[in-house]
Amino acid sequence: MRKVKAAIAIENTTKRYSNKAQETILALDNVSLHVPQGAFIGLLGPNGAGKSTLINILGGISLKTSGRVAIWDRDIDIDPRNASAAIGIVPQEIYMDNYFTPHAMLELTAGLYGLKKSERWNDTLLEQLGLADKKHVYARALSGGMKRRLMVAKALVHRPPVLVLDEPTAGVDLILRKHLWEFVKEMHANGTTILLTTHYLEEAEALCEKIAIIDQGKIVAYDKTSSLLKRLATKSLIVLHRKKTEKNYSQNLILPKHTRIVATTKNSIELCYNPQKVAIAQLLDILQKNLDIVDITTKEPSLEEVFLQITQKELN
Repeated sequence: MRKVKAAIAIENTTKRYSNKAQETILALDNVSLHVPQGAFIGLLGPNGAGKSTLINILGGISLKTSGRVAIWDRDIDIDPRNASAAIGIVPQEIYMDNYFTPHAMLELTAGLYGLKKSERWNDTLLEQLGLADKKHVYARALSGGMKRRLMVAKALVHRPPVLVLDEPTAGVDLILRKHLWEFVKEMHANGTTILLTTHYLEEAEALCEKIAIIDQGKIVAYDKTSSLLKRLATKSLIVLHRKKTEKNYSQNLILPKHTRIVATTKNSIELCYNPQKVAIAQLLDILQKNLDIVDITTKEPSLEEVFLQITQKELN
């Protein structure tokens, strides 16, 4: 089977820098990451894990200490200009000249990339991102959501085959998030490789085919999203039952090993169990002997639970 070429190839990359106290900080520790062409990859990690450092290296903003990085098979050290032309980055921070209009901003960006008038698709970008009616309005008059969509348009002016989205929906309302993701999914369907960082883990779970988790400067997991979810060897069983007069009825339940009670109310009980060690039929038999069951639902583990298990940290 033919090996898919890498859209982003990061090999044994390390980044060290000194802080104000002249202490050496290891931001990236021998990181390797292969993003295939046409993939939609999530890059997750706690604050300070190294995500922004990695993205800054891809964008040429920060210099790596050692290792190799290539974008669309173009080494950022040997061929920095063409490597830069192959990637568009939407940064987490919104920065733009408030006295430029969206149209003028995209025209300027296109000029910086040396695009001819016939090669420009600025009006199409503004239309697709819902900014056509604001194309001649000063940026200072745009809402936060509009400014973020304009940042996406700027990153796509030169039609890069690789798009990096760093927290693109931070501070964006639900409707705008939905519209933005519809646009991004369309870009991906048309062949754009996408690398996404987000704190909305339900977004990563729904959109990304593979997830890379970085923690303390190291890639600690990189696998298909479905495979990562299977790593968490627990499921939840939620049982709705008829009202009990006994206050602490849950204490009378003799449950098997690898099972614990997560929460109880007068009318429900939630259990967490390991399906590889405990059969659900065994649990139901115990519950039916002690409770008048009305309804039962099971809950699969979420990406957030997997993330917390791997990093052993709470999200900020």
